[in-house]
Amino acid sequence: MFSPRPFFVPVIIRGVLWLMAFAGLGVSADEGGSSNHWAFTAPRRPVLPHVRNTRWVKSPVDSFILARLETEHVKPAPVADRSTLLRRLSLDLTGLPPTAAETESFLNDTREDAYARRVDDLLASPHFGERWGRHWLDLARYADSSGYQVDRERPWAWVYRDWVIRSVNEDQPFDQFTIWQLAGDLLAEKSSNTVQRDQIIASGFHRLALSNHEDGVDEAEFVAKAKVDRVATTGTAWLGLTLACAECHSHKFDPISQREFYQLYAFFDPLREHDADLGGGLVAYTFKGGTNATRTHVHIRGDFLRLGDEVSPGFLQCLGSTGCSKSPTRLDLARWIASPENPLTARVEVNHLWLHLFGRGLVATTEDFGTRGEKPSHPELLDWLATEFVRVGWSRKEMIRQIVNSATYRQASNARPELAERDPENRWLARQNRLRLESEILRDSALSASDLLNASVGGKSFRPHLPEDVQWLSTASAWSWTDDTGPVTYRRSLYIYTQRTVQHPLLPTFDQANPSESCTRRDRSDTPLQALALLNNGVFIEAAHHLASTAETKFPGDRATQIQYAFLRCLGRKASTTETRRMERLYDQVAKSHPGEAGFVTAQTLLNLDEFLNRE
Repeated sequence: MFSPRPFFVPVIIRGVLWLMAFAGLGVSADEGGSSNHWAFTAPRRPVLPHVRNTRWVKSPVDSFILARLETEHVKPAPVADRSTLLRRLSLDLTGLPPTAAETESFLNDTREDAYARRVDDLLASPHFGERWGRHWLDLARYADSSGYQVDRERPWAWVYRDWVIRSVNEDQPFDQFTIWQLAGDLLAEKSSNTVQRDQIIASGFHRLALSNHEDGVDEAEFVAKAKVDRVATTGTAWLGLTLACAECHSHKFDPISQREFYQLYAFFDPLREHDADLGGGLVAYTFKGGTNATRTHVHIRGDFLRLGDEVSPGFLQCLGSTGCSKSPTRLDLARWIASPENPLTARVEVNHLWLHLFGRGLVATTEDFGTRGEKPSHPELLDWLATEFVRVGWSRKEMIRQIVNSATYRQASNARPELAERDPENRWLARQNRLRLESEILRDSALSASDLLNASVGGKSFRPHLPEDVQWLSTASAWSWTDDTGPVTYRRSLYIYTQRTVQHPLLPTFDQANPSESCTRRDRSDTPLQALALLNNGVFIEAAHHLASTAETKFPGDRATQIQYAFLRCLGRKASTTETRRMERLYDQVAKSHPGEAGFVTAQTLLNLDEFLNRE
């Protein structure tokens, strides 16, 4: 008879427990449990650690980073040069490269606080809301269509997108930003007209769930799927939890029961979709029905036709309770999530901020703060940031200001061979990270560098040219695409119409987020297909032609100055003597065989440089 060795016993037990839980046999408690997991306990504000090199510290953030480096006997990287810092700041805060005039102005500004002043200018830019609003739209699974085969147009989805941009620009406190999106329709009943309008628009967050308009489908099935999505997306965006893992059975690893999943589901069960007339010809996607009159049941193994125990709305036991009424509403849920006592919300959001400024979160698994997620690289720093976030009134701009003003952020990104084995992923942050530009920012940068960009903020989504063979992918001709023309096609990529079933091919080629699910972090790839797109896509070809034409018009006959101008526009710095000579040789070589294309090829070369495609 087989006798399992002790090594295999825990594995066998875990497997049996999981199978029993999946089968609904109740091994995991019907009620969720408490946990001593670090993320499920409230953050406590730590004392700033002692460091020896106090002259390096420019922000409290630096004390935590430097303390770790000194423990490892590693020195921080030197500060990046001023041109690199300005381009980094501009791309991170607005998603646009600095103009030639901005670069010249910053390089000539000798004031001690020149850098801090530039930070403030960029935070005040209307393009800040576009850049950081796009990050939130990834979490919100924003799209202009409904999804599935029919993929019907949602002509007013952009109203929510524009509210997000406006909210971020106005630095709306994140707790209020949260409550409005989860329960703005309930608040609007008691608000003034102006606030009421924004609360109704904000509540459209969960109207972005997919909906199926195919003939013959079971409407109840897809209504249930949308509600499941709302629970899962709420967990991903605000709590950093994989709640979807508890839809069919209790969570395999985190103390979240299937019963608790449907207690959260019960908050969304009474909702009925509603299109609200805002006046002036505008419509907002929102909800009607905020009471908990609907009877909600556990779906046995996730099957909406197999109803189990009846459940009432409730919170996750592992995260504690705010002590609200015995019959909590969706507004109570929103307030519980946005409460300073919630151990996850502030941590998750500051981790998102860190991710977008360093390319990696302090918790690398930004979507999973549970027991299977990675532990924070700097746990005390994460808790300091979370408590500081609450202390400054949930201001994202203030937190970003503190981080980008730090010496940690200002470090050069050059690789450090001596740390390649000891810290291959740069978790200690002994340098900045070098990041490939996201799809939208890459297109926007090419348009900006070539002076083609239409920088208008807000408004309806536009449809750039979509190749006919891609339009053919429209299943059963369920939707149609008519190319827009004129200045609107040079707007920022944030405003490109997002068709869920067939995205505009340029953007997913460069790792745009999937608009059908909440995304906390995008992939970053470097593929041959991207190189082909950069050389052949119409946007980049037109940008190169226009950049060359502009340089030649501004500085006729002065090739060296033309090259300097193009370098400033594309790379945010001046060309070295060696680089200028190389570009002149390239120009001359092309001019011999294709005289009219020499300027274009020179400009296209700059737009394809690794330095242009990356944020140093």
